[in-house]
This record gives sequence, C-alpha cells and structure tokens, in this order.
Amino acid sequence: MPRIPIYAEDSCNRLSRSRETYYEAVLQDINRQKNPVEQLFILGDVIGPTSESERLIERLQNPKSGELKPQLCLGWWEEQALILHGLGRTGDPVELRQQQGSAAIEKLWKAISKSTLHWIRSWDFGIQELDCLLIHGSTLSVSEALTPSTPPWQLWDRVARAEVNTLFCGRSGQAFHLQLQGGSVHESLMTLQGSQPEQAKTVTPKQVIGVGSVGKVPQQATYTLYDPGSGRVQFQQVHYGTSGRGFAPR
Repeated sequence: MPRIPIYAEDSCNRLSRSRETYYEAVLQDINRQKNPVEQLFILGDVIGPTSESERLIERLQNPKSGELKPQLCLGWWEEQALILHGLGRTGDPVELRQQQGSAAIEKLWKAISKSTLHWIRSWDFGIQELDCLLIHGSTLSVSEALTPSTPPWQLWDRVARAEVNTLFCGRSGQAFHLQLQGGSVHESLMTLQGSQPEQAKTVTPKQVIGVGSVGKVPQQATYTLYDPGSGRVQFQQVHYGTSGRGFAPR
C-alpha cells in the first residue's frame, strides 16, 4: 500500500536559508523513495513572523507538475495569526505576546497577507484519515506539545477524545512512536445523592506518533513515513547544504 509522509514545519528557526529550501529537501527525499507515496500532510506552522512566509505559502498552493499537493491543518502560528486579525477563538493574542514578545505581534501582522489569512481560515483543526487523527498539538489544544515524557494516561486521554487509535502530532518537533497498551478503566460518578456504582470499561491499544519537524534543526529535516496497510512507521532524516552540494539524505 502507498505510504504517507507527515511532518510539521517550524517557523522560528530558519537561519539564513529560505523556507522553500527545507520544503524542497523533503520533496526530493520523498521522490527518492522506492515505494510510492500517496499523500503528503503538513501539521501546521508553515507561517511565521518573517517575510518568507508568503513565498512558502505560494509554493504550497502551487505544486509543480507531478508533485503531491499537501494537506494542511492549523498550527500554533496559524492560530496566532487568526487571533491577531480577529478571526480566531479569542480576540487577544495572549500566547503570542507571552511566548514571542510584543515585537512578534507587529512582525506577524506585517508578514501575512489577507489572502493567506482567508486560506488559513479554511484549514481544519485536525485531519482524520482511516483510524488516525493528524493534528498539530493535541485534541485539547493546538498549543499542547505531546512528547515521550508526557504521562501515559494523558496521552491515552488525548487519543481517546478523537475516538481513534492513532494520533499523529507535530507541536514538539520531535520524532517518536509511543504505544499504549490496552486494558481497563474504572469509572465512578459522585453526585449530590451519593456515589454511583463503579463501572469497568475496556480500552483498546492506542499509539501517539511525533512526526518530526522541518526547519527546527539547522540543515536537517525530519519527517515520518506511515504505511496504513501494515501500520509501519518510519522516520526519515534529510541533511542538506553542509558541503554546498545540495541535499544529502541519511
């Protein structure tokens, strides 16, 4: 069965290289795969407070002949841009100010065009495919970063909220594959009339997959290949620009 490449962009660490360079590196590595690749997913953060955002957006909107057209979901930066322009869930960019500083507000405002904002507004919070949910942060929030250090009960809760068995996420920028074993959960309800009888609920095995990041580490891109037929997860690293000879996958 054709495989699916998945990754998240990182809008804060671009150094001297253009954002298109990172994207081209991944596309070239995808094209080198022996087995066919069917769909491409990018889990948000394709924009940021830089002038390069619009160039990457234009590249994503206009794939070249024979290229995969990426499917995208909202990332943290996209949500901040929508909030900043009065199109988000709140009217005050509190997280943007707290995490990036007041200067980032003006930079982001100037970096993103109205047409890009309207396109971003059409993106989904997450993308559901088969028994999988692809999302930037978690089912709780676009800001929440799931990592290998996240408590297992919290990971299970985030997957269960979507009623799927596999959750792909990109907020942390890390590449990881965590498998949660099945078992049982005991639930009880306390009301004003007293406690209700405890109920046991059987839970199925679930998994959380961190898809890596493109642009977070200088001269390195990490993305995930997923085979829906076998369930196989493969992390790909692409190193490029180290010797002036283009991209060098490892």
